[in-house]
Amino acid sequence: MALARRRFLHLAAGAAMVPALPRMTRALNYPTRPVRIIVGYPAGGPTDIVARVIGEALSERLNQSFIIENRPGAGGNVGTEAAVRAAPDGYTLLLVGSPHAINATAYHNLNFNFIRDIAPVASIIRVPLVMEVNLGVPTKTVPEFITYAKDNPGKLNMASPGFGTPQHVSGELFKMMASVNLIHVPYRGSAPALTDLLGGQVQVMFDTTPASIGYIRAGQIRPLAVTTALRSDALPDIPSVSDFVPGYEASSWYGIGVPKNTPAEIVEILNMETNAALADSKMQARLFDLGGTVIQGSPTDFAILILDETEKWAKVVKISGARAD
Repeated sequence: MALARRRFLHLAAGAAMVPALPRMTRALNYPTRPVRIIVGYPAGGPTDIVARVIGEALSERLNQSFIIENRPGAGGNVGTEAAVRAAPDGYTLLLVGSPHAINATAYHNLNFNFIRDIAPVASIIRVPLVMEVNLGVPTKTVPEFITYAKDNPGKLNMASPGFGTPQHVSGELFKMMASVNLIHVPYRGSAPALTDLLGGQVQVMFDTTPASIGYIRAGQIRPLAVTTALRSDALPDIPSVSDFVPGYEASSWYGIGVPKNTPAEIVEILNMETNAALADSKMQARLFDLGGTVIQGSPTDFAILILDETEKWAKVVKISGARAD
């Protein structure tokens, strides 16, 4: 892993060495035709929403269409493989997210190596998950829930959109650190999982803020805590899990990647324009509505985030057995 880490960081650092070009020159040279952003999940989900927000911004800044192409399947791996096999010419991007860091360990028989085959371009947003329960669960705080779970071992069901998803491994991390026994119930997506949480068929879920915030604000599910180390600005009255389980942290994050060997000049253009878009107050407001925090930086910064998350979740997957294949 140490060798792969050095190679990945070297790949990301290459783009940072390209001198900045005047925006007019960049716009004339790239892009000269529509660019596709591959999303490994169905339309309407959190990953798709982020892709459409950033795609719209890049379209405006670079005067060219950035088209979202949904390629769902195998926990996002179908879309990732399509991006890996694409020509490294800057006209195929991949909406990268925390599942890519998890899938590196959760799946054994992938036809690609994400760290080797995708070059990081720019981070976009970090989104907390929310530990939330059905209104019928008689707990209002994380300590109360831990006590209730220990008093009822094996009787509480924990929903997730499927094995190896960020929601699943975030729950597994909580189980490990809080020493509680929750029964994992995997679904095919967040929507059916949330439906059963609302109906009381499952009692608890760790879900992304974009998927849950509407139900929280409507009082249909009870949030106990956010999973990031700090409170969420979008849900400021909700504490962090780490306030009660020291050291706990989990989040979903999103950014842009490209096939390896994409010209460094193009990586630099995309990084600069993405960061410029994220600095716009209107863009920040749109992402804030999703419950997220903007994370700007260089390709190397994004590479470090990906590598750190890959190593973190590898430990959780191995210990918990949260395999997806």
